[in-house]
Amino acid sequence: NFGSERMLRNSLVMSCLVASASVTRAFVPVALSRVSAAPLRAVAPMHSARRGFSVSPLRMGPEENMAEKGIVLPAVAAAAANYVPYMVTGNYVYIAGQLPMEDGEIKYKGKVPSQRTEEEAYKSARMCGLNIIAQTKAACGGDLNKVKRVVKLVGFVNSNDDFIMQPKAVNGASDLMVEVFGEIGRHARSAVGVNTLPLDVCTEVEAIIEIEEYRSFWSRLFSK
Repeated sequence: NFGSERMLRNSLVMSCLVASASVTRAFVPVALSRVSAAPLRAVAPMHSARRGFSVSPLRMGPEENMAEKGIVLPAVAAAAANYVPYMVTGNYVYIAGQLPMEDGEIKYKGKVPSQRTEEEAYKSARMCGLNIIAQTKAACGGDLNKVKRVVKLVGFVNSNDDFIMQPKAVNGASDLMVEVFGEIGRHARSAVGVNTLPLDVCTEVEAIIEIEEYRSFWSRLFSK
């Protein structure tokens, strides 16, 4: 009858509205996160001047930071033995020790300071850091915006017995993390002096990175 049809129609309309709201709640934040921050940063100062309050600048994404600073990632390095370059478990990426490699070639070899200077060791660690970011990007499916926190770095320096400035050398990797990721790039760290490293490299750095938890389409759709 007419009353039953009307009730059914109202029920269908309400179901569509609920589904639409869920989709909006699930996907609008994702869409907004993909919008370039540059136009918003340009508008924010004018808006704040008119309204009479300050607006803190929006954090640039890692890709924007790298583009602005001219940082180019190397190709993802393959594992050199029986292991994988990175392992994702839960919200974390565990990245195997990265060497100072570029285009498949080791750039820095030798002990510090007898064969390599402290400055060269810094550059070597920075190159290890570039490889860490390249592996992280691969683990995130090409999207570095999924990085939530650089949790920890462990750096090894091929050192002479009397060399004690390993922390300054490993700063090459640490400084890079902050350059690229900003505040979320600040991390816990160990800097260790060793009497040799694989292939006689100058430095080796491994990392633990926290990333966004994977959620399926349906979990995003019905999440509150």
